[in-house]
Amino acid sequence: MTVAPPSRAAGGVLPLRTLTRVECDEQLSALLWRAGAGWRMISSAVLGGGIGERSWVLNAQVSHGYSRTDPAAHLADLARDAGTRGPGVGLMTAADVLRHGRAHEDGVEAVVTAGLGVHGWAATPAPGTALPPAPGTINIIVAVPVALTDAALVNAATTATEAKVQALLDSGYDCSGTPTDAVCVAARVPRPGEQPESFAGPRSLWGARLARAVHSAVCAAVEPVRGGSPEPGRQSHRG
Repeated sequence: MTVAPPSRAAGGVLPLRTLTRVECDEQLSALLWRAGAGWRMISSAVLGGGIGERSWVLNAQVSHGYSRTDPAAHLADLARDAGTRGPGVGLMTAADVLRHGRAHEDGVEAVVTAGLGVHGWAATPAPGTALPPAPGTINIIVAVPVALTDAALVNAATTATEAKVQALLDSGYDCSGTPTDAVCVAARVPRPGEQPESFAGPRSLWGARLARAVHSAVCAAVEPVRGGSPEPGRQSHRG
């Protein structure tokens, strides 16, 4: 596995390293954020999900024909090969992670990778048989430079998801996402005597910033379709 120098958005807190590897004769990439100590994260990721202190986030691209039944172990191996230490969060996607969207909003930074080959609405009629997840996935990583309570972390993950759906609609998609979307929100560990923020909904100070950053990053990551009209001035550069 090879590692490129970190890239950082202006004013951002998310320096990303690009990793490359070859699996089954296919060159694949991954994004690694070495957050270090001092971060608490909430995530729906297959590796390191839940709420707790985490020191890194890996978003790994896998092949469209991915068939391994041990994704958590696979991600742990990739993270170890990249030299990570301690607990972290591992996400995976069949999307090209090099074509990610990034946005920064008053101290909050979001990075999004998006594969929309299979998308739809969350509430649909139940299928007759259970179907395996299809390749694709929208992965959202957000860093908030303040401490949040557990409840506020849950609130932040919800706000990020709402902003994702808004961005998809603004970009012309008739869907709420893909069957395998994942989110990771990182917030600072509170300093001694510090009172963490109790709210991260879309009308709170930090929740509003998070929502705008995620909206911009999703708009930057997806390919707009006819009729899409991303909010002016909110679309970020890619990469």
